[in-house]
Amino acid sequence: MTEDPAAAFRVEAAELLDQVEQGLLDLGHHLGDTALVNAVFRGLHTLKGSGAMFGFDALAAFTHHCESAFDKVRKGEVPATEELVAVILSAGDHMRALVDGDPDTGEGEAILARLADAVAAAQTDGVAVAAPAAAQRGWKLFFRLPVDAMRNGTNPLTLLDELRELGACTIAVRTDAVPPLPVLVPTDCHLGWDVTLTGDISREAIEDVFIFVMDDMTLEIEAIEPDAPDAAAAEAVAAAPVDDEGQHEAKLPVKPAAESVRVPAERLDLLMDRVGELVIAQSRLSQLAHQDGGVALRSVSEEIERLSGELRDTMMGLRMVPVGTLFGRFRRLVHDLARDTGKAIELVTDGEATEIDKTVVERLFDPLVHIVRNSCDHGLETADVRAAAGKPATGTVRLAAHQAGGEVVITIRDDGRGIDRGRVRAKAEANGLVQPGQVLTDGELLGLIFAPGFSTAAQVTNLSGRGVGMDVVKRTIETLRGTIDVASVDGEGSTITLRIPLTLAIIDGLLIRVGEGRYVLPLAAVEECLELSPGEDIRSRGRSLISLRDRLVPFVRLRDLFATGTAPDPYQKIVVVSIGAERVGLVVDQIIGNHQTVIKSMSALHRDIGSFSGATILGDGNVALILDIGHLVDLAQPREERLQAAG
Repeated sequence: MTEDPAAAFRVEAAELLDQVEQGLLDLGHHLGDTALVNAVFRGLHTLKGSGAMFGFDALAAFTHHCESAFDKVRKGEVPATEELVAVILSAGDHMRALVDGDPDTGEGEAILARLADAVAAAQTDGVAVAAPAAAQRGWKLFFRLPVDAMRNGTNPLTLLDELRELGACTIAVRTDAVPPLPVLVPTDCHLGWDVTLTGDISREAIEDVFIFVMDDMTLEIEAIEPDAPDAAAAEAVAAAPVDDEGQHEAKLPVKPAAESVRVPAERLDLLMDRVGELVIAQSRLSQLAHQDGGVALRSVSEEIERLSGELRDTMMGLRMVPVGTLFGRFRRLVHDLARDTGKAIELVTDGEATEIDKTVVERLFDPLVHIVRNSCDHGLETADVRAAAGKPATGTVRLAAHQAGGEVVITIRDDGRGIDRGRVRAKAEANGLVQPGQVLTDGELLGLIFAPGFSTAAQVTNLSGRGVGMDVVKRTIETLRGTIDVASVDGEGSTITLRIPLTLAIIDGLLIRVGEGRYVLPLAAVEECLELSPGEDIRSRGRSLISLRDRLVPFVRLRDLFATGTAPDPYQKIVVVSIGAERVGLVVDQIIGNHQTVIKSMSALHRDIGSFSGATILGDGNVALILDIGHLVDLAQPREERLQAAG
């Protein structure tokens, strides 16, 4: 955990602002949801208080205005409106700037002016305002705090005292969830309380008592009907634990609350580097043990190999985060795009629990922003155009993710007009990207949208049209060792599929030999290995195809590709690899075996060599290059297409 209090607050503030933003986005669809109103109010209230405590006075003062506006909504004095939600969302951006110490004072004043206008408009629009909760004769409530409430500084007795200050109060405790004494942790809170309050007390006053713990606790509030006062008191007494039943439930084990520790990302990166060095050292030890060591040394080497493998898997798990943390950030983007374009847009997400390396998640955000922005601006039609085409007025952008082997597949699909192939071709010819009449496959034609400076937009807007976004997408995905596929159906929409490796740090590899050199193939891409006999080698010269279960699969002779100048081994091997639906065979001289591969980036001098995606250090200290499967598949594919065209 960081030792700088200001840095710690910035982290906490970022999380609070994310929660407030998600609450506001939900509230925008359910303006009458009091639970969402209360959640947003609590977030703003906490941010203001914490900001003042850590010396962020400007943030506290600015947030106070937003908190006051939402307090009026919470008390039913003004209704929640779309304009008010939009202004508070903008205020959230200014709060982030205040947290980072880079605010635009003029922007802040403008937001406060719009906030005042939004509140005034809500009051004068004649919108039915929910009247404050009518004074009841009393309330019956039950609450149970989180198990770790006392460890986090919440004192139940203080809460009970605050309830007593509201009016006449009867309290009964529930002990039914208290675990047996041998497993009881003294600092855990397993009690519940039934409270009966009588008098002229508002529901909001009761909720205010629990405002800082309400998200994690159980709180049930029920009004006491004026004509049944005695029944309420009787039920409160009856809520006291019954001995037999209480003892029975007390024997049930209570699942402890999950605990977590916040660790700076750079420490995880440092630990990952150390694990990588350990894997390399273990590989060298294993090689030495099998060359010169006795039984005892080999036994120790195998034990260290097992432990380092487990440590690597554990470390990889620590770096994995659900892709939902990435998808959630697009709700605000789509909300703003819908407002800016005047279109009704719904964002649908699927597969948020799919996990991916945190470094990959961070680098995927910008490419996805460009793709989603293009889908909303270019792909989706306006409501009247959609209605004329027989489509729902609301357009849909769908983000989905799932794991496939060692890759995560992310798809961005819209139900808009689709990509206009004629316009793409005309623009490409005008820009000199293709020659008039040049034959292109559908994939090559759609792939032109990723060319630098390419855009089919009729005019440049503040959202898109300059032709730089999709170029950035392609370059970023390539640096992640990923691939992009584009599909489009006229009138039905477009789908862009990104295939990204799960991690950029350590992979399971297949070590092979070609000539005198050794190379690594990502094991997740390997489907099977075959033997290429000398006779088959001679017969396949000139066509480079093998028949694999009634399907022709092209193959590439890596010795020819790398120009090794050595004679082929008598019994070469074909390693069949795949990306998506495409399969290619790679002819190698020898398959050496599995290898835990710590990926090292290529130097600037070698970064542009297309057949390799990185390098690794072998057990003997030599360097092996990691083959770029996507590039090799692309290399072999034209040969297959030519041969298929020739029949």
